[in-house]
Amino acid sequence: MEGSHRENTWLRRQVPLLLLLSLFCKTATEQIRYSIPEEIEKGSIVGNLAKDLGLNTGGIAVRNLHVLSVGKKQYFTVSAQNGNLYVNERIDREGICGKAVLCLINFEVMVENPMNIFHVTVAIQDINDNTPRFLNEDIRLEPSESTLSGAKFVLGYAEDPDVGINSLQNYMLMPNQYFTLETREREDGNKYAELVLNKQLDRESESSFHLTLHAEDGGKPARTGTAKIWINVIDANDNTPAFAQEMYKVSLKENAPQGSSVVQVKASDRDEGSNGQISYSFSSITESARKMFLLDPQNGTVTVIETLDFEETDAYTMTVEAKDGGGLVAHCNVEIKISDENDNAPDIILVSLSSPIPEDSASGVLIAVVHVNDRDFGENGKVTCQLQNGLPFKIISTSNSYYKLISAGILDRENTAEYNITITATDKGTPSLSTQKTITLKISDVNDNPPTFEKPSYTAYVQENNPSGVSIFSIKASDLDQDHNSKISYSILNSNIKELPISSYISINSETGIIYAQRSMDYEQFRDFEVQVKAQDGGSPALSNNVTVKVFIVDQNDNSPQILYPSKGTEGSALFEMIPRSAEADYLVTKVVAVDADSGHNAWLSYHLLQATEPGLFTIGHHTGEIRTSRTFLERDVVKQRLIVLVKDNGHPSLSATVTLNLVFAENFQEALPEMKNQSGIPDDQSDLQFYLVLALALISFLFLLTVILAILMKLRQSGNPRFLPCFAPVPSKTGAIFPPNYEEGTLPYSYQVCLSSESRKNELTFLTPNVQIADIVLRGDKSGVPFIGNEGDTLNTEVEHDDQQAQPVNTDWRFSQAQRPGTSGSQNGDENGTWGRNSQVEIRNAFKP
Repeated sequence: MEGSHRENTWLRRQVPLLLLLSLFCKTATEQIRYSIPEEIEKGSIVGNLAKDLGLNTGGIAVRNLHVLSVGKKQYFTVSAQNGNLYVNERIDREGICGKAVLCLINFEVMVENPMNIFHVTVAIQDINDNTPRFLNEDIRLEPSESTLSGAKFVLGYAEDPDVGINSLQNYMLMPNQYFTLETREREDGNKYAELVLNKQLDRESESSFHLTLHAEDGGKPARTGTAKIWINVIDANDNTPAFAQEMYKVSLKENAPQGSSVVQVKASDRDEGSNGQISYSFSSITESARKMFLLDPQNGTVTVIETLDFEETDAYTMTVEAKDGGGLVAHCNVEIKISDENDNAPDIILVSLSSPIPEDSASGVLIAVVHVNDRDFGENGKVTCQLQNGLPFKIISTSNSYYKLISAGILDRENTAEYNITITATDKGTPSLSTQKTITLKISDVNDNPPTFEKPSYTAYVQENNPSGVSIFSIKASDLDQDHNSKISYSILNSNIKELPISSYISINSETGIIYAQRSMDYEQFRDFEVQVKAQDGGSPALSNNVTVKVFIVDQNDNSPQILYPSKGTEGSALFEMIPRSAEADYLVTKVVAVDADSGHNAWLSYHLLQATEPGLFTIGHHTGEIRTSRTFLERDVVKQRLIVLVKDNGHPSLSATVTLNLVFAENFQEALPEMKNQSGIPDDQSDLQFYLVLALALISFLFLLTVILAILMKLRQSGNPRFLPCFAPVPSKTGAIFPPNYEEGTLPYSYQVCLSSESRKNELTFLTPNVQIADIVLRGDKSGVPFIGNEGDTLNTEVEHDDQQAQPVNTDWRFSQAQRPGTSGSQNGDENGTWGRNSQVEIRNAFKP
């Protein structure tokens, strides 16, 4: 009954707001009204709400038409199939609205896509479903026999929760000769009955009466309640108590403490003795009021015994009876109005919530709908809502205490993945009360961040000769997005290697970013290369980023030194360097030049004399490779010296190469020639191969020369010019040899020809044009030939026999300068940086065999 009364009070406060609904509503487009009788069956159709709202029946399910539930009971529900509004709970008008004539149930319905809220009012019609009921069904009266005719006795009233014609209409009393019945109405509209004495009582003739009182409503059919009246006639007490006021009206704050005095009623009696002693009691009081107030029977003081609540009951009415010792009574009414205090904080009810929402949501997106209610009245019940500062959201009032929470800024999941939005509802009471409700909103990820690498570029190092398939580097990219949007795959786009596809060199694991070598790397083939690595996330559309990975091949000592000079002679020949006997100490003999395909420390070369015929005669530069005399040549020294030079690098372990040098101490070529001829022959296992190679070379040369001679002869015959090739013409000299113009000066040019006369029979000497490296001297007329790679500073003597006589050299003193010697061409006095010439070797073919 108390819960019904609270709900009744709340609905009564909401009724005036409905009249202003159309002025304050921002979301709803119209208000729908229906009228149904109370106690209608559950599931009964109230009306077709979708049709009345102008909604398309086919789109109801999509737009999610539903009743917003903010109260304890949801009396109605909407069908998502046909849009009908159905009764969902038993509707008891008396329990909802109490004695209010106009009983309205207000609620809101909501549609989505787009969101809209409609206000629906259902008027509940009263039916005669309640029988009048007396609060006191056994009424006992003790009138004195001296009570005069016309005396009135209040019989109380019957309660009928129905309203209008269905409420209590009349009281009826069974016929009797002493009493009649009068029906009266109080200020609050309740009707009560008074028993009027028509004929003076006589206790001796009739001491007691038993009457029946009927209370009848106006329903069809009418309902009737009864009460029993027991009348006991007592002896005469001719003065009845009298109250100072017929109505006591009191205003009491709802926060009045327990035990506080409310009002004191006062009645007086002119009788003496027991007939003048008055006691007070409640003759008519509701059950709820009886729990709240206590009446002192001696002094008539009404006190508070429980905590009052304006929101449950805002007024109490009760009847106080004053009774003297003789049995005479008097009555007065006490009306207590409860004034509201701001003792209720606002209630915040979350109606709907959209969570999570995408981080790229625009401003104005609806996030939540909340309903705010304050049970207090007037200013105490007015509420304002606000959010804490710094959040990209705002709250907007819609209508009838509904608020919308919408986005109002840029959302970024990577900065804030979840918001705890605190809504503070504050009333306007004094002091104001507030309530906070926190809504957790999750932000869902969208693919708005490309993968990022830790560095703008990466450098990887891999040892050459690495095994195929080895991991050489690991690259890592990160993505601020979430789940599938942050799943990164790696791939190689391109490289600066043009010879082969990059896939033949390296590969990358698409999931881990580990880079593998697909083949063994060779530092000497290429030393570094660049690749573009792409990192792509799994979003749609996918985002990507590229980074450059520079791969450097780290050198290993896998190449032995290569000796460039002196170069090893052709098979069947020996390498010689000629040194003047008059050479001083520190004379630059030659220079060993070597290179190493490796780099860094692995290519640092050092030169060592591994073996020498005269160990103390020569020294070699440890870093330059220059071979110099350590002293002058002595007569006891061997003319032909053999040196073995070791060249090794600085790797770990170091690699090396050796070269053998044959040195001859002689002032001129004729003096050195015997020593050269005594050079040991070619090993047997190579002689046959060299023989065939020389034979093939000679045959090709012969055919070439024969072709040239035939071509020249044909030209001569055709032209008839005897002066062509003057070297074949008769010459005045005895030998018939024609030498270059500068021959007399002692210096032979780099390329020259020596032509012999036709009279020469036994020995013919021909100088051919040399290539970049060597100049071949072919001595014809003898079975042996000596190829010669001469030092630019050596003396060249050529013997030509004519008429069995040995011809002397035209000039025996044509020597090359020190700067023109092999090994340091262009360098003076052992300059380590001198440029070496290609024709600085002497290759002597051992053709002079006895």
